[in-house]
Amino acid sequence: MSGGLAPRSRVLVSVAELAADLRLSAGPDPAEGAPLLLDVRWALGMTDGHERYLAGHLPDAVYVDLETELAAEPSPAEGRHPLPSASSFQRSARAWGVREGSRVVVYDTVGGTSAARAWWLLRYFGVRDARILDGGLPAWVRAGYALEVGDVVHRPGDLVVRPGHLPVVDADDAAELAESGTLLDARAAERYRGETEPVDPRAGHVPGAVSAPTAENLRDDGTFLDDAALAGRFADLGLSASGPADALTVGVYCGSGVTASHEVAALACVGIPAALYPGSWSQWSNDPTRPAALGDRP
Repeated sequence: MSGGLAPRSRVLVSVAELAADLRLSAGPDPAEGAPLLLDVRWALGMTDGHERYLAGHLPDAVYVDLETELAAEPSPAEGRHPLPSASSFQRSARAWGVREGSRVVVYDTVGGTSAARAWWLLRYFGVRDARILDGGLPAWVRAGYALEVGDVVHRPGDLVVRPGHLPVVDADDAAELAESGTLLDARAAERYRGETEPVDPRAGHVPGAVSAPTAENLRDDGTFLDDAALAGRFADLGLSASGPADALTVGVYCGSGVTASHEVAALACVGIPAALYPGSWSQWSNDPTRPAALGDRP
């Protein structure tokens, strides 16, 4: 990946660009030049992701199980989707076929809101060229490109992970950011306000956090807003690429650290670095010492 690419091009790839890349690559094996495709077929409440993958996926795409490969075991202390350990993620990435220098494209069927978790982890663990397919599988199908059925297994990769390439914050850091910086809550607005809480033990939001539903980063067709619209959205929240470069002035959380990764990706598209709070509300709300705010104001 060239350092001269625009920020958006470091995060997203269009279906036309990917299709051209697949045609021009040296061979079908990702190690020979083609980007490695990862299918992250997951959404809250979905239990048949692998079955849906088997019924139709992008050519040569490998299925990734978010619950077991992109997260550690859940717990009240750590949240519903804690970050996997370095050794666990390395083992999974190698099983997918990720090699040193691999180019990786991740996708899903929900506007990138689950695939972004794979994108974030790949970048965090040192894979420099990892991008999200803009619009995912639905955009690929709308463009008339072919799908394949059945399972795909590549020869094992040799990736050596190096954690720490993207910033993270814990609960204490998140509380501080809510006071001294900007902490974005990427959940749906009704969950932020505390009107409903379908999965976590308490309703509400981190006091001082600003509501910024990640779904509002997307057009109706599941593709990301253009750069001007994204920049305007975040400017309305007091953020801009011309502001402080320190990523720890901006943090993002959601229910369990999955869709917050999508918000981090959207911010990165317009040159705004942000830290992820992996434990997110599922961790915060399980700690009775942490306060919860209600209503539509921080």
